[in-house]
Amino acid sequence: MEKQRNGRERERHVVSQPFICVSCHTARYESSTCDQDIKPWFSPDSAYHEAPTVDCNDLLLTKLPVPIPPNTHTLLLQSNLLSEIDIAVLHGLPNLTDLDLSQNRFSHVKKITQSSSLSSLLSLHLEENHLIHLPEASFSSLPALQELFLSHNNLHSIAPGAFNGLDFLLRLHINNNRLTTVDPRWFRALPHLEVLMLGGNPVVALPERGFLALKSLRSLVLGGMGLRGLAEKALEGLDSLESLSFYDNLLTKVPTQALRRVPGLKFLDLNKNRIKLIETGDFRDMIHLKELGLNNMEELVSIEKAALENLPELTKLEITNNPRLSYIHPEAFLQLSRLESLMLNSNSLSALHKHVMLSLPSLQEVSLHSNPLRCDCLFHWATEETSHPHIGRETKTDAQMARTVRLIQPQATLCSEPPELRARRVREVSSREMAASCLPMIPTSSLPSYVGVKEGGKLVLHCRALADPQPELYWVTPSGLKLGPALSLGSTGLPGPCLPTPRRLNHTSTSSMSPRPVQDSIPCISYKHYRVLPEGTLEISKITPSEAGLYTCVAENTLGADTHSVTVGVRRRGKKRKRGMAANLNGFPSFRADVRLEVREVGEHYAILSWQHGRNLHSTRLSWQAIYSNAHTPTYTTRILAGTQSFNLTHLQAETFYRVCLHLGISEGAKQVSRRSRESRKPQCVSFRTKDVPESQPSLQLSPELTSTAVTLLLLAFILLLLAGQVWDNELSEGVGKLQNTLLQDITCPKALIINQKTEGSNKDLPKQTETLLLDQDC
Repeated sequence: MEKQRNGRERERHVVSQPFICVSCHTARYESSTCDQDIKPWFSPDSAYHEAPTVDCNDLLLTKLPVPIPPNTHTLLLQSNLLSEIDIAVLHGLPNLTDLDLSQNRFSHVKKITQSSSLSSLLSLHLEENHLIHLPEASFSSLPALQELFLSHNNLHSIAPGAFNGLDFLLRLHINNNRLTTVDPRWFRALPHLEVLMLGGNPVVALPERGFLALKSLRSLVLGGMGLRGLAEKALEGLDSLESLSFYDNLLTKVPTQALRRVPGLKFLDLNKNRIKLIETGDFRDMIHLKELGLNNMEELVSIEKAALENLPELTKLEITNNPRLSYIHPEAFLQLSRLESLMLNSNSLSALHKHVMLSLPSLQEVSLHSNPLRCDCLFHWATEETSHPHIGRETKTDAQMARTVRLIQPQATLCSEPPELRARRVREVSSREMAASCLPMIPTSSLPSYVGVKEGGKLVLHCRALADPQPELYWVTPSGLKLGPALSLGSTGLPGPCLPTPRRLNHTSTSSMSPRPVQDSIPCISYKHYRVLPEGTLEISKITPSEAGLYTCVAENTLGADTHSVTVGVRRRGKKRKRGMAANLNGFPSFRADVRLEVREVGEHYAILSWQHGRNLHSTRLSWQAIYSNAHTPTYTTRILAGTQSFNLTHLQAETFYRVCLHLGISEGAKQVSRRSRESRKPQCVSFRTKDVPESQPSLQLSPELTSTAVTLLLLAFILLLLAGQVWDNELSEGVGKLQNTLLQDITCPKALIINQKTEGSNKDLPKQTETLLLDQDC
């Protein structure tokens, strides 16, 4: 060992160099050493070599150390104070293939490359210097160069022919500079370029056919550039491209048309963009794509139907760390026959529909931890006893039965709802503990509480909900109009045929509270600027101040409904924006004081009530109470869905007086209201009496002979029952009693409807509340 160490010491070459004291500005000489050794080196094509290396990193050198052994292969001069190079020293290194001059003080590239023909140099590192401009033929003296690193400089401009002479260059790193444009002429001299790093430059748009000359390019990184969109032909000509990154840009939509020009793409990174929706067909028919990243998007709320369709080679899909992503359509993933890994952790997902699992026959693992999971009917597939969610029981084969889907981090995959299952591990909850059907739920993260828009601008609100049965979604405007896909424009967004006028709802709601729109038989008008998409997105083009106010999304199925309201403020043109939300609400229509509750029809056990109001109210309630002269009766209440202006009150008692009151609510942002508005919100009440029960019809008269026969038969039956014994008598009595109780309960007990009502406001820490709405007495 001692001989080996002494041998290595003799091989080291020690040189001296004057040291510049930067802090005191005094030159002094000090012995500084560069290490010489045989070290590993990887060529640009990843070939391994043992290369003679001189390591002069971090020595604060201002000049090249001399002498340098002539057989030097790699010269490392990183983190020094070099601003120019003695060309004669480099000429004495005929075998030099790798030169690292990063983190120095070079401001002109010609001071490095002029008059120095380094015919063997393959790799040149000039990162983190002070380069501002690359002139014509900047590297013509380096004909064999394969790697050029120019990142993290101050490059403002590059001459069109700056890279002339680099016919064998494979990798070019010019990321993190100050370039504002991409010039297609730069790449004409780089026919063999395989890797191009352009990210980190403030380029907001790429030219069409800008990369047409890069026929051999395999990897392109365009991260952190400020791109807001991509022209359809921006990537044309990249026939060999396999890997593409748009990390940390400002894209608001998937650049589908541009991506279609890259037929061989295998790896796509769209992480950290401003995309709100992954829409139908965004990635359709990208037949060679293997991995896709859709992570760290602050505004992503939904993955739509058939968003990823016919991707036969896709094996890994990452959709993680998206704080508002709360909805994945049950048919979002279609024809992904080879998908093995699905990463969905750290989103706002309440469920992953079983149809998603059924559509992925090769899925091996799924990550769902760090989501507010709702363990109900939509999550039966995740229970331990359901270990083959993607295989139908009637079609299993021996090979398929052995395959299961693994939950990544199952210990951290926990239920958030319902309360009785909170903090339980999903895999430890049995399907028997989960509900067989699911109420609609609109995730709070999918819609903000307030949105501001300029007059004449476009308002877009995305509302989504999952339930079983699948819910219907519609919107109620501030004026009380109900808007659904059937009452808005077609998919073209252009003015279509004249539609029946959406009216303020005037429907009859039964005990199931299932409102349906009613179309008036009046002359119709076309609502050109309203559009509701089938998934639940509301679009209003050219919005006016009169359309400011409360917009409510309603998700409803046969079990109940859920609502979420958004306050919209419209800023008038030419006026400075005032502080606070109240300033944006000044244009809201005031409350009408002429609201009247009316009784339209009364029966023995029901009453149909109606009212008119010119606004969408956030928290309208209806209360009722039976009135007796000598007894106190309880008061019952129910929440009225937004847009409802008619209600059928059922299960009432006949021949009874009732008092019914309508309580008008107010939206969250409109807290500063006038005295007149406060007066108008007083309950509107009416009284009525249910109808009498009709007198019974005369009974059928029997002849004396028939009556005598009937009495005789009854006596014989009674004697037979006595002979049957006491046990039979007891069972019969008990059964009759149960039957009587059941009949009585069916007559007197009301039906109940559960509506998910969330507490909304500025305090995000308040828990969500659920109230049970009874339509008659509590049994």
